[in-house]
Amino acid sequence: MRHLQRTVDRVAQFQIDSVNVVQRAHYLPLFSRLGPYDTGLLDRAAGRSPRRLFEYWAHAASLVDIRLEPALRFRMARAESEAWGSMRRVVRDHPDLVATVLAEVGRLPGTARQLEERLVEDLPVPGDRSAEWGWNWSAVKTATEWLLWSGRTSVARRTPQFERVFDLPDRVLPPVVASAATPEEPAAVLALVRRAAAALGIGTLGCLADYFRLDRGETAVAIAALEHTGELTPVAVPGWTRQAWLWHAARRPRRVEAVALLSPFDSLVFERRRLRGLFGFDYGLEIYVPGPRRRYGYYVYPFLMGERLVARVDLKADRQAGELVVRSGWLEDGVEPRIVRPALRGELDLLAGWLGLEAVRTVPATEWGLPGNGRPLMW
Repeated sequence: MRHLQRTVDRVAQFQIDSVNVVQRAHYLPLFSRLGPYDTGLLDRAAGRSPRRLFEYWAHAASLVDIRLEPALRFRMARAESEAWGSMRRVVRDHPDLVATVLAEVGRLPGTARQLEERLVEDLPVPGDRSAEWGWNWSAVKTATEWLLWSGRTSVARRTPQFERVFDLPDRVLPPVVASAATPEEPAAVLALVRRAAAALGIGTLGCLADYFRLDRGETAVAIAALEHTGELTPVAVPGWTRQAWLWHAARRPRRVEAVALLSPFDSLVFERRRLRGLFGFDYGLEIYVPGPRRRYGYYVYPFLMGERLVARVDLKADRQAGELVVRSGWLEDGVEPRIVRPALRGELDLLAGWLGLEAVRTVPATEWGLPGNGRPLMW
């Protein structure tokens, strides 16, 4: 658990996503940093007392360092203006429904589906099961999302079906966190920018704001305060057109020996402009791009080797066949295939073993049907 905690101390959050092509997104950053690890450690850290992580909106829906909960309360307080439209609408048009759902969560924790089943006879909204609320959400599901965004409920854990189990914050958060004073908004933003800077090491205003999806103006004020204390130093980065800041504790090692596959939702790749500036790596998530228009593939993992992102591979776990499938792979310019291939193959074998798969299978390049960058990775 101490290795997990050190990673939490560094990156502060693990983004959650429902797409499960290889593995759930929040499990993968720890694999990238620690290698094969027991995913039960992360489940316990987020789903059992005393919790080290809680689920909330940070960069996106994420497991967040629980010590940051007080700093995110300003976002909870802004729910009426910042939550998605369907959430605002349900609390505006059907406050009795929201109150009923909250009372039921207080009586007994449950998923949105369980809450709806338990309340079906008492719901104050007729036609509750309709899809009028967007994303095919029922009114009860929408109410549970509103209650979470506004901080009136918390997520106790996720079920094996990846459903949230909602509970009251006082029953989820450690007492020392639940009873902590709520900071004023400028102090909260300062705390979040401080953690973003520590996680990134170096970044622009946009990078530091993007890490927790903060307002750029409020982030600029926080950066100025951290400059004043000496925690951030303005620096010029060759090739960057925007001002950057260096975190005071950031260190450049004499040699970087990292070898890691990076999930599309890893915090290292959050800010695409920063990724391009640091690594010269153009990257985009193509899961929502129609197949014929994709360039590299559906769910592409950058491959980090030393100080460079040297390749990218589109991966899929075929659990029925027991295989990790490499659906396509591409080398970056200036990279030696004979150096990258064995390192990447070793990491793919490691990932397959961690996932409980028996083999790695590579789809022949003739079947990819993708333009890529003209440098297909051939085994």
